This record gives sequence, structure tokens and C-alpha cells, in this order.
Amino acid sequence: MDTDAKKRLASRIGSRIASARANAGLTQEYVAENLGIGNEAVSRMERGVALPTLERLYEFADLYDCRVDAFLLDSSNRGADLGAAIAQRLAGLQPADREMLVRVIEQLSEHMRRRRGKH
Repeated sequence: MDTDAKKRLASRIGSRIASARANAGLTQEYVAENLGIGNEAVSRMERGVALPTLERLYEFADLYDCRVDAFLLDSSNRGADLGAAIAQRLAGLQPADREMLVRVIEQLSEHMRRRRGKH
């Protein structure tokens, strides 16, 4: 993985960490205190300046009461990972809502394929 790809990955993971923290209603200060690290360390990870270790991702997940894979799946640009992230989001919906979203995704992907074919 080249340097630019690593920076993009760190940024995407950091964004997911920040979002999960906000969803949990926690401050960076609270997180830093509970993890025994400085506020700046939390901030650097959330901004994508520093990439957290695997152990740290587990600590974040425990603190935010979320799944570890959420940080990774949502940060990946691999098709299988994106599909798994979408499947997780669909799982909590009513059947009619799932069907509607699947139709929207089908329509958007078809539109994008046609648009790509014109270029």
C-alpha cells in the first residue's frame, strides 16, 4: 500500500472513530481518560494523522459499544467490504424499507454504469 493510500485509509478510519464517538455521546476528553491516553492522541486518530493499532480499535469499540469491524468495513473501498457494510445497515430495517433501498442502489449503479460507458 503506497503512502497516499495509507493516508486515505487513516482518514477514513479516523472519521469512523469520530462518528462512533459522537453517536455514543462521548467527548474526546472522556475517551482519552478512559483509554489512558492524551486528548491529542484521540484527536490525531480521529483526524487520520495517526492510525490506531488493532488493540486500540477494540478499545474504541468497547467504549462506544459498537462492533470493531464497523471501523474497518466502513473505511474500506473493497467491494466485498462495502457489500458487508451495506448488508449490516439493511439488516436493521423493515422488509419494505430494505426492498426500497435495494431498488435505489440498483438504479444508481445502473445509472453510473451507463454514465461510465459514455466516457
